[in-house]
Amino acid sequence: MIKVLIVEDDPMVAEFNKRYLKEIKGFSLLGIVHNVKDAKEFLEKEKVNLILLDVYMPGTNGLELLHYIREQKMAVDVILISAAADTDKIQTALRLGVTDYLIKPFEFERFSQAMEKYKDKSALFERKQVLNQEDLDDRILHGDQRASGELAQVLPKGLTNSTLQNIINVIKSKDGTLFSTDEIAESTYISRVSVRKYLKYLTQLGVLEESLTYGIGRPVYFYTLKKDKLKQISMYL
Repeated sequence: MIKVLIVEDDPMVAEFNKRYLKEIKGFSLLGIVHNVKDAKEFLEKEKVNLILLDVYMPGTNGLELLHYIREQKMAVDVILISAAADTDKIQTALRLGVTDYLIKPFEFERFSQAMEKYKDKSALFERKQVLNQEDLDDRILHGDQRASGELAQVLPKGLTNSTLQNIINVIKSKDGTLFSTDEIAESTYISRVSVRKYLKYLTQLGVLEESLTYGIGRPVYFYTLKKDKLKQISMYL
C-alpha cells in the first residue's frame, strides 16, 4: 500500500481529498495535518510515500515544506493540490520534483488520473531494480504523452480510460438493475455532466440501454447494462 499524508489547511478540502483517496485502490491515508510545522513533525515519526500538499497555508507555505523535504533528502513524493496557478509557483514546484500538480477546483477524474499514474510508476520501480530505455520512455518519461495519443484515437475527446473503468465498476455493482446519471455521479464523485458523457458513449457502443422516464419535474434518463456487450469496451479497461 502507498502511504499518504494530506497537508491542507482547509478542513473541507482535506475531507474531499480523503474521500477521493478512499475510492482508489492501493493507497492508505496515514493522516491529515493543517500546517507545515505539523507536517514536519509527522514526517519525523511516520514513513510516508506520498504527500498531497497545498501551497497556500497560514505561516509557512507548502513550497517551503517541499524545499525542506528535498534538503533533508527524504524519500517522499509530492503531488501539489492548490489554487496557486501562477507560473512562478508551478515552475518552482516542478523544479523541486513534484510528481503532479492539480489546480483547484478539480474533479475526481483528474485526481484519479494523478493517483493512478503515480501508482503505476511506483509499481514499476518495485518490480524492477534496473530499467531499460523502453521502460523509461513508455512508463516514466513519455508515458503520459504516448497514452494520451493512443486514447485520442479510440475514445472521444474528454474521456479517459481510468474514469471509464471507475464508472464501469459502479455500473457492474448495480447487477443489471436500472440506474440514473445522478446515481453514478454520487457513487463516483464525478460531476453529473461528465458522467452523462460516459453514459451516452456507452449507449452508442450498445453497452447500455437507455430509456427516458417522465414524471414530476424534468424527464430522467435510466440505463441498463447489457452484460453481453461489455467486450465492446474491454480494450479500454
